[in-house]
Amino acid sequence: MTTIASVLARGLDTRAAVIGTNVLDQTGPTFAAQFPGARAVIVADGNTWAVAGDAVAQSLAQAGILTDEPIVYPATPTLFADDHTVDDLTARLGATDAVAVSIASGSLNDVTKLSSHRNNRSYLNVCTAASVDGYTSFGAAITVNGVKGTQECPAPRAVIVPLDIMAAAPTRLTATGYGDLIEKIPAGADWIVADELGREHIDDDVWGLVQGPLRDALADPVGLRKGDLTAITKLSEGLIMSGLAMQVMGSSRPASGAGHYFSHQWEMEGLGREWEPPLSHGFKVGLGTVAMCALYEQFLKLDMTRYDIAARLAHWPSPQADEARVRALQSNPVICEASVIASAGKYVTSAHAEAWLHHILDRWGALESRVASQVLLAAVVEDMLRQVGAVHHPAQVGLSLEDLRHTYYQAQTIRTRYTSLDTLQELGLLNTVVDSLFAPGGYWHTRPTPED
Repeated sequence: MTTIASVLARGLDTRAAVIGTNVLDQTGPTFAAQFPGARAVIVADGNTWAVAGDAVAQSLAQAGILTDEPIVYPATPTLFADDHTVDDLTARLGATDAVAVSIASGSLNDVTKLSSHRNNRSYLNVCTAASVDGYTSFGAAITVNGVKGTQECPAPRAVIVPLDIMAAAPTRLTATGYGDLIEKIPAGADWIVADELGREHIDDDVWGLVQGPLRDALADPVGLRKGDLTAITKLSEGLIMSGLAMQVMGSSRPASGAGHYFSHQWEMEGLGREWEPPLSHGFKVGLGTVAMCALYEQFLKLDMTRYDIAARLAHWPSPQADEARVRALQSNPVICEASVIASAGKYVTSAHAEAWLHHILDRWGALESRVASQVLLAAVVEDMLRQVGAVHHPAQVGLSLEDLRHTYYQAQTIRTRYTSLDTLQELGLLNTVVDSLFAPGGYWHTRPTPED
């Protein structure tokens, strides 16, 4: 199996990863090796400073690193990764020539990543929880003018991964990392669909970086909930490898599929943002994973031998009709305009529709076989999320089944990246498949409320 060290040797943005227990004292020596002669400034929030701030500051001092006054954001309310926060930290870093040492998990790491890039610097990150794969990923997930997207920027030059600190983190954070990682299963299926149809070919090397360690990293949800060090180590390595795969690929395709789009839709709508702490990205992604695995079960039951291409062509939407469909789905004006642009970017014109439908049918057998070997049953994923303590039913986050049903359609509109939702929309079967999930006997019809 490919190791993290062998991936780092490829000359990526991230050049060093110190992983183990009791490794906070390696922050200073690692910083000195990666940023010789540079000053440092610690960026943290009240929570992350409490668990690692003093140790990181001491390690930097013992290594002879000159440091600025730390930048410590309040512990509450939880920092939000939006353009305003990025602007604030960009200005604060711009007032010094110091290199950031972020003590951070998801949001603060992303903010530091983009703010450092805007100041033409790299940075070092000290991980505090196994909660995201963004530690080592290319790009930062930032909400700009109400629309969440990935802002291009390099990954950190180095990461310190203190497994003992991560194992002791609140179980909520571990569960959110689990939810983020488990979406790689249907995301892999989405990439298979795109590959089989010639929309975006799979890089076998990058595929192995994510999918190789994935099942093992997810294998012990009970142990993760208990803070078992072995389980945390595997989850952390899976998350880090996922981030490195995005660096190698130069995009989030290896690690993000339509299950993430459920989360992106809800995040842009502000779902759970008023809570403290806010509803995490990984919890929403985990729910999106269950939703997509349920959809794939119906996807694999489709009998395409009787599919009527002529009937579909007779109802092929014009660009204007497709835009009207998107606008009807997205009531939020900001999300709507972004979705109109994204959907137009993958719209198949009527001149190409017949050839495209024939192509889908020609590749269906191979596509079906490959997808079947990748996905898990939705009930299995739901149980795994339940065991780790993550969200697994819409009612747990204040969503009705009708809300979830609507999100299946919205998720198809918000990104240009090709997924199985697009295949079904092009075939005119998305309504049929989604309806089956909520009809009597369908997956969500049999689960009106979450099981304890």
